[in-house]
Amino acid sequence: MPHIEEIAQDLKKLINNTDADYVEARLESNQSSRLSYRGRELETVAETTSTGGNIRVLYKGGWGFSSFNRFDKLETALVRAREGARLAGSSQSNISFVEPVTLKGPLPEYDPRLISLKDKKELLDSYNQIMWQSAPLNTSFIGYGDSYKQTMFINTEGSFIDQSRADINLRISAVAGKNGDVQQSGISLGSIGDFEQLKGLENDVKEIADKAVALLKAPRAKGGEYTVVLDPILAGVFTHEAFGHLSEADFVYENERIREIMTLGKVFGWDKLNIVDSGIMPGLRGSYLYDDEGVATQKTYLIKEGELVGRLHSRETAAAMGEKPSGNARTISYRHQPIVRMTNTYIEPGETTFEDMLSDIKEGIYVKNWYGGTTSMEMFTFSGGEAYMIRNGQVAELLKPVVLTGNLFTTLKNIDAIGNDLTMNQGGGCGKGGQSPLPVSNGSPHIRIQQCLIGGS
Repeated sequence: MPHIEEIAQDLKKLINNTDADYVEARLESNQSSRLSYRGRELETVAETTSTGGNIRVLYKGGWGFSSFNRFDKLETALVRAREGARLAGSSQSNISFVEPVTLKGPLPEYDPRLISLKDKKELLDSYNQIMWQSAPLNTSFIGYGDSYKQTMFINTEGSFIDQSRADINLRISAVAGKNGDVQQSGISLGSIGDFEQLKGLENDVKEIADKAVALLKAPRAKGGEYTVVLDPILAGVFTHEAFGHLSEADFVYENERIREIMTLGKVFGWDKLNIVDSGIMPGLRGSYLYDDEGVATQKTYLIKEGELVGRLHSRETAAAMGEKPSGNARTISYRHQPIVRMTNTYIEPGETTFEDMLSDIKEGIYVKNWYGGTTSMEMFTFSGGEAYMIRNGQVAELLKPVVLTGNLFTTLKNIDAIGNDLTMNQGGGCGKGGQSPLPVSNGSPHIRIQQCLIGGS
């Protein structure tokens, strides 16, 4: 089979002879491995290689898309995408102009393919054994995945972009139960392919097993409004899920009510609040040079000094809303079209220390880590991974995990302290439009929220 570099040259010639307003093609070669454990047993071991591509055609405002994994059928894929665009098109095509780019990006610093499957399994075996030796568990879960992906992007405007990236993700959970009460604790982390970052977690793994059992004895918080402090992990997840998705311009453009709410210039919070999406932060899973439409990634302020100042765009949404493309059109594989996605989304640090944030709280709740959550428009519900009472400025007894619920915009206005300890969380992945998990990062310093509604007993 020819290398994708050779196929890219064939595609370049093919798409440049197409009678359409715009055409782009993407080629991808991906090697990945996956291991998972459920309880004491190894459940899945897999190594996969996939190579394929897609063609996307814009004609009179309509898009046509065709993916393929056979390279002797490139012209057939183009015909299908062109016919789809002709069927969908009925107006004028409109996408933001982007200067053509020719680039061969640097190779990733790390390559998980160089770590044998045997070495990956031995490390995970040791963590699984530690969990089960540490505490009486009902079950446990370990999920590991890595990939090394090369992509090539070509369009009729003259861009030719060759990029490669590596990714690793690990999730470990311990579950304990007694008398119908089930509790869990977990850790989630990732890297841009550096397997060494997954080593040395023995104490963390023992701690999550012990914590799952300890949560069975912990009391439940009394439901009501509290002053709440969120740790950087939960505050980052909150920022991503509750606000980041509302900042994706395809969602804003398609929803009249959200367009009215998410009006640029509107004040959403304290003048010390800054929320950013940045794909240029080095060493993070959500960073890259160019997105899947050939647009350079950048740092985009969403909220600056409490005011809504930006949103995340594809070339199409930027043109439709009269704004600039932001380099946020991303896809998880050649089988999917690019859609507007986040990169690394976070609250910028302030000046308050964690101790000062706690000092004037007579009775409150400190919530760490995350378990799950849902959002519906501006309403949210999040389950913290663990929680503690705050009494007279000190972190006190462990509580069963609590549920935070409320209105996003009210909650943003109730943030009255932002820590100086920004931490980026690289565990997990983002899901949207049937495309999951997309490598992203999110983060925050500790933040303090007044009048936060907590579900409890």
